[in-house]
Amino acid sequence: MKNKLTMYILIAMVLGILAGYIVHETASVETVGTFSKNIKLLGTIFIRLVKTIIAPLVFTTLVVGIAKLGDMKTVGRVGGKAMLWFISASLVSLLVGMLLVNFFKPGSYIDLSQADNSGLKDLIGKTSEFSIQKFIEHVVPSSIFEAMATNEILQIVLFSILFGVAAASMGEYSKPLIKALDVAAHIILKIVGYVMNFAPFGVFGTLAAVVAEKGLSIFNFYFIYFGYFVMGIATLWLLLCTVGYLVLGGKRMKSLLRHIANPLLVAFSTTSSEAVFPKLTEELERFGCKNKIVSFILPLGYSFNLDGSMMYMTFASLAIAQAYGIHMPLGEQLTMLLVLMLTSKGIAGVPRASLIIVLATCAMFKIPPEGVALILPIDHFCDMFRTGTNVLGNALATSVVSKWEGELGAETPHQAEVV
Repeated sequence: MKNKLTMYILIAMVLGILAGYIVHETASVETVGTFSKNIKLLGTIFIRLVKTIIAPLVFTTLVVGIAKLGDMKTVGRVGGKAMLWFISASLVSLLVGMLLVNFFKPGSYIDLSQADNSGLKDLIGKTSEFSIQKFIEHVVPSSIFEAMATNEILQIVLFSILFGVAAASMGEYSKPLIKALDVAAHIILKIVGYVMNFAPFGVFGTLAAVVAEKGLSIFNFYFIYFGYFVMGIATLWLLLCTVGYLVLGGKRMKSLLRHIANPLLVAFSTTSSEAVFPKLTEELERFGCKNKIVSFILPLGYSFNLDGSMMYMTFASLAIAQAYGIHMPLGEQLTMLLVLMLTSKGIAGVPRASLIIVLATCAMFKIPPEGVALILPIDHFCDMFRTGTNVLGNALATSVVSKWEGELGAETPHQAEVV
C-alpha cells in the first residue's frame, strides 16, 4: 500500500504540473486566477486535515515519551544529545549557505525587474513577530488551548515537557493517565492512514495552482539562482547522509531513506513539514527507533532543527545584498549567521517563515528589505527543497540520538514487507 501511495503521489505531481501549465498557456488571466484559487483548495483541505491532528499528537507522544524515559537524568541526557545535534546541524546549514553565496555570487544574476511586490506586502506585516519580545511570547504559552488551536508547536512542546516531567515524577499514580495518552496517540496515528489517502489530491491541487499562476517560464529568470540553491541543498544532503552513514552504518542509512521516502515526497510536493509529522513518527518507529525517543526528539526537531530553512536563510539574505551591490564583511556575515540561529527557532508552523525571517534580517543589517520581492517568484520551488531537507534532518537526528542511546532496534516485520 505504501508503494502504491508513493506512485499515486508521483503521478499527481506530474498531472498537477501538466494541468497547471495547460491552464497557464491557454486560459485568460481571469480564468487562471479562478482556476488557481479553486484547485488550491485540494491542497488546503489536505493540510488542514493534517493540522487537526498535529497538536494532540505532539502533546500525547511527547508526554508519553518523557514518562517512558523515566528519571529526569535520562530526560536531560537525551535532550542534551538532541540539542548538541540540533545546534551543530544548524550551524553547518547556515555556513553552507554563506559559503555558497560568497563563492558563486548568485545574487548578481537576479533581475531587479522581476520583483513580486504584491507578495511582499503580505510578508511585511509579519516581521514584528520576530522581535525579542515577540520571540519570547512565541516560545512561552499563555494558554495551552490557544497554542493547540493555532498549532504553535514550540509552545505545545514546552507545555508537554513540563507535563511529562511532572507526570514522571509522580510514579505509579500517573500511570493510568500515561496509558490513556499512549492509547490516544495510537488512535491519532491510525487517523494518519486515513488522511494520507487524500495526499495525492492535495499534491495535485498545490502544484497545479502554482504552475497555473507562474508558468514554467519563471525558471528562465532564476535558473542560475535556483541552480546554486539546489547545489547547496545537495551539499547539505551529502553532509547529512555522510554523517548518517558513519553513525548508523551503510545498510541502516539506506534503510532509513527508504522508510522516509513517502514522507519526503509529500513534504516536497506540498511544501509543508507539518503535513508529514504524523506519518514520519510512524515510519521512524517502524525503522527501529523506540517510541519514547521518537516522541521526545521529533517534536523538538520541528522547532529547533530546520536544516533546509537555515541554509536558505543565509543564502537568500546574502544573495539579496549581492543583488543590490552591498558588500558585507566576513565579520558582519558571521553576526548575521548568529542572529538567524536565534530568530529561526520555533518557525515550523509559520507560513513562509523563512522569508519572514529573511525580511526582518535584511532590515536589521541595512539591506533593502524590499529585496525579498526579488526572490518571491521562485520561492515556492525553493520551499519544496528546503522542506524536504527539514524532514530528512529531523529523521536523521531522531535516528542518530536513538543510536547514541542504544535504543535503535531492528525494523518491524510489517515495514520490511512494504519497503
